Amino acid sequence: MTEGPAETPPAETLSVEQLATRVGMSVRTVRFYAGRGLIPPPRREGRNGYYGPDHIARLELVRELQAHGFTLSAIERYLENIPESAPPERVALHRTLLAPWTTDLPETVTRDELQVRTGRPLSDDDLELLVAIGVVEPTPDDDIFRVAPAHLAVGVQFLETEMPIDVALAARKIFDAAGKKAAHDVTELFRTLWWPALRSSGRSAEDITSQVERFKPLTIQALVTAYETAVDEAKRETVRRRS
Repeated sequence: MTEGPAETPPAETLSVEQLATRVGMSVRTVRFYAGRGLIPPPRREGRNGYYGPDHIARLELVRELQAHGFTLSAIERYLENIPESAPPERVALHRTLLAPWTTDLPETVTRDELQVRTGRPLSDDDLELLVAIGVVEPTPDDDIFRVAPAHLAVGVQFLETEMPIDVALAARKIFDAAGKKAAHDVTELFRTLWWPALRSSGRSAEDITSQVERFKPLTIQALVTAYETAVDEAKRETVRRRS
């Protein structure tokens, strides 16, 4: 007797306990979100419910929204705009759009650990400068700081310039204002022009995700290039005025 082709098992094969482990939540939290309609009902087999990629994608998006400070009501409103028929890849794309652009997340370190990482002793003035330029973030504990490791090398270079603290504070205000303005304008450009074009292009969700991921470093490099060009032009203008 010839056997027919093996049946493809359904995608929804996770128990609620396995789903909770997969997304890093408690079972109680998963059930709470399910009760609020943040994820679709599970596939039922008798009294057992099974979950799959769609549930994973939506719960991971919920977690990303929480990390950005969204309230539960705001998360519910956000998810209402994603059709129930949206495949997991499309839901994951929303998470990609929300993902932080920083290369690593801040770590909590002691003053001694910070000195080890910078490879030099840090005076109170040094720490004040690192805080002023945004490399180090103070905490209520005077001996504990938050720092993004990737930024430390830049902080050390600032220390080596022996920049006065008032200059550092003034420079940070300039960079913060310029950064916020550029971020707002580029975000609006993406939201109103490029994103609609991507959605109507017929590309797959995976391809769109790839395009968005490429957009991040290209945008940062474009800002660096524009700043370098502007500084050179400012120097030339200064020379012209003096001449």
